[in-house]
Amino acid sequence: MDKRVINGKDTRRKHSEALKRDLVERSLQAGASVSALAQEHGINANLLFNWRRLHLRAQGLDGATTALPTLLPVTVQPEMRAPTAPRQQAPSAPARTPTGTIEIEIGNARVRLRGAVDEASMRGVLRVLSELA
Repeated sequence: MDKRVINGKDTRRKHSEALKRDLVERSLQAGASVSALAQEHGINANLLFNWRRLHLRAQGLDGATTALPTLLPVTVQPEMRAPTAPRQQAPSAPARTPTGTIEIEIGNARVRLRGAVDEASMRGVLRVLSELA
């Protein structure tokens, strides 16, 4: 009989204690991926997380207590800067003129604007078109 999965009349797969223990121990190692380990063995990651939680509780190491951070004393000191040579500003790329086309149709009129268009000119054109419509 396979030591990994125990089959019986029940349609659920029942995993052996040896498999559970092995996977839990491997999942608790530093850098282990629970999801990858579960997928490698054809089980759902939530099932492995549940086995881990039960294992930690049985050992008196509830998952909540093991996740508590350790607080360390901190002293804040004023920033000390070393003297530096004046930085030279990197040459900036030349500004590009915006390109593109704006096409507006109002009633029988069509206005096509190309290139850079300032806001004041645009407002003026729209005002005149709205009066014509």
